[in-house]
Amino acid sequence: MTANEPRLSIRPATPDDGDALVSLIRGLAHYEKLDPPDDAAAARLVADLAEHPGRFDCLLAETDATAVGYALFFETYSTFRGRPKLYLEDIFVDPAHRSTGAGFALFSAVAREAVRRGCVALEWAVLDWNRLALDFYEKLGGHHQREWLPYRLEGDALDRLATVDAG
Repeated sequence: MTANEPRLSIRPATPDDGDALVSLIRGLAHYEKLDPPDDAAAARLVADLAEHPGRFDCLLAETDATAVGYALFFETYSTFRGRPKLYLEDIFVDPAHRSTGAGFALFSAVAREAVRRGCVALEWAVLDWNRLALDFYEKLGGHHQREWLPYRLEGDALDRLATVDAG
């Protein structure tokens, strides 16, 4: 690294990073063509970031003390293998800071955390049109699980099912 190169670092996010984290999450939503978190959701996210133990863990990539990316993850569990897994909910680097190594550094840091926790796998989902991400993950050795299809229950369907008395 030369004296003029920006210094990249990875560190755990803290509640003081809430505004920067929400800004990056809104950047991801824009990139993925999704609705960003509204102010209430953003406030809940920052509040959850402050909880100990938390609902999730989050790492920030910083260049010269400015947040340029993040990775948000949490544990799940493999009943068949009797060990935890780590699920990477989001990984995002601001487009202006791509090709700087920030994405690789974040992903590598999450992988180290999975190994530290004794996880049997690191899992994530990627949009089928996101060729940049697909190529990145494949270069790292990730593979698409074709036999498993993601499903989601949300909104009214989730509310309806939650009110059914199965007894």
